[in-house]
Amino acid sequence: MLPIPAEELNGSGTLGPYWTFYRAVVAEQLARWLPASPAVVLDLSGGRGRWSGQVARAGHRVIEVLDFRRAEPRPHDTRVCRVRADDLSFLPDASVDAVVAEERAMSIELMAESAMSDVARVLRPGGRALVCVDSLVLGMAILAEQERWEHLRVNGEVMLVPWPDGSITRCYSAGQLRELLMGVGLQVDWVRPRTVLSPSTVDHVLASDSRSLAWLVRTELEAHPDDDDTVGIHLVASATKVG
Repeated sequence: MLPIPAEELNGSGTLGPYWTFYRAVVAEQLARWLPASPAVVLDLSGGRGRWSGQVARAGHRVIEVLDFRRAEPRPHDTRVCRVRADDLSFLPDASVDAVVAEERAMSIELMAESAMSDVARVLRPGGRALVCVDSLVLGMAILAEQERWEHLRVNGEVMLVPWPDGSITRCYSAGQLRELLMGVGLQVDWVRPRTVLSPSTVDHVLASDSRSLAWLVRTELEAHPDDDDTVGIHLVASATKVG
């Protein structure tokens, strides 16, 4: 059984309170992670989510790389430069201070090694990257729901999982995510599940007191799961370019 039903994974359906909590966790984690001083931030989230707007409101200049398939209009913001591109060849070396790859960007991008090499190239020394991916837990749950039992054995290889909508996602263990980042020369600061609180726990607490959302978010972000554990549907990592 999926940890979250497939039809719920786009944020719709019956798990509205959980996704409200999830997005609040992402927003607070991003706020804590962003550079303290005004910086140039590259957003590789594909125009999904509202993270470029949050980064701009925090006082940073944003370069947002949009997914070619995305046609939804975006609010005008002079602090956000939007570009439609397949890669980062339009950016010179060491030209940005931080890179945000939210919304499962490195799972949607199947050639993640090439994409992360580009990230490492455009980051300035001391710059950081925040990367979100689908976890092996999610991938195995989707395969089980599809009754693809022959693919469920984990052997250290890349796991590519077909979704019901026909798309493919690349799923990672915590170790594989570390290897992806270290393989392009980045120093891994930390790897953790995006959330460890279950949807049922979140729904129960919010149903008891809707004002408890801030407490739930704080509890989530102050949890310290083992970095080597692969739990939850998504993993998130921070890495720094040294030298």
